[in-house]
Amino acid sequence: MPPFDRVVERHGTTVLRVCRALLDPTDADDAWSETFLAALVAWPDLPSDVNVEAWLVTVARRKALDVIRARGRRPQPVEHLPEPEPGSASSAAFDEVLARDDALLRAVRSLPEGQRDAVVLHHLAGLSHLEVAELTGRSHAACRRSAADGVAALRRVLGEHDERGSTPTRPTGATDIRPGAPRRARPREGARR
Repeated sequence: MPPFDRVVERHGTTVLRVCRALLDPTDADDAWSETFLAALVAWPDLPSDVNVEAWLVTVARRKALDVIRARGRRPQPVEHLPEPEPGSASSAAFDEVLARDDALLRAVRSLPEGQRDAVVLHHLAGLSHLEVAELTGRSHAACRRSAADGVAALRRVLGEHDERGSTPTRPTGATDIRPGAPRRARPREGARR
């Protein structure tokens, strides 16, 4: 097993991405810290053949769900939070991830839990649909369907966001097919018209 500090360097951004997709920035930082504290405690007893990234994503998801559950039991935060002091312990890679709290992350957070988990674990954490199925206890087909439905919902939401005159969320050069718009079927070769 590699030293734990290398594990934090290698997988810290992925874990933060998962936490930020499920939580607001302040809670995501706390969940990230809790994830690595729990991982550090369990690290000496971890089997050597474990997929470390998948294991950390599972821990992060559970810590984020703990925060979501606890949110209902605590008072609501004030409207404006103080800005963190410049030069804090976060690195440039984490600052870049933190700067991406935009319409996409808000849209991901608004997805139903099954779709949100599938999209975050597959598309943000980079896990295969089989790994997502193992982590969530759902079938492979259900995870694939949830991921596809989640992406379709994100396209609808972000497409509506674009039509209201906001900054486009599609990358430059992407196809200009609006989400939900019917696609023209091209006839197959040899088919009668």
